[in-house]
Amino acid sequence: MKEILTSINGIPIRKNFVQNLPYNPYLKKLLKEKRKARILGEVIFWKKVRAKNFYEIDFDRQRIIGNYIVDFYVKSLGLIIEIDSSSHDEKQVYDGIRQEYMESLGLLVFRITDFDVRNNLVLIMKELESFIITHYGTTPSSKI
Repeated sequence: MKEILTSINGIPIRKNFVQNLPYNPYLKKLLKEKRKARILGEVIFWKKVRAKNFYEIDFDRQRIIGNYIVDFYVKSLGLIIEIDSSSHDEKQVYDGIRQEYMESLGLLVFRITDFDVRNNLVLIMKELESFIITHYGTTPSSKI
């Protein structure tokens, strides 16, 4: 049985650490530029989850995985959170290929829009709770 990370609404959440993820060191310079860009939706989401504010879960911002930089990564769950702005409307094929690659590594991707983060943050956080419960939640074993 996998180790329990936290509990959401009384449901234990088990860890799903994915080891040996590929890393392209040439993206480090771009990573710094992306962090400085301070996209509003990312900043709002980061303020909500940083310093283990969301169920004691540790989020990384702007993480390199393979040849990509993901918006947020939860190492203990193998979970990527992508905040899509309107520029992603023309990038659906690219996003699909990218997501397929991440999933091939054993990672899960939770996609939200920048608009929803800016305008419906409470709803987004509830959806993230549900996503985590659905994919990482475990029912406590009953004693007979």
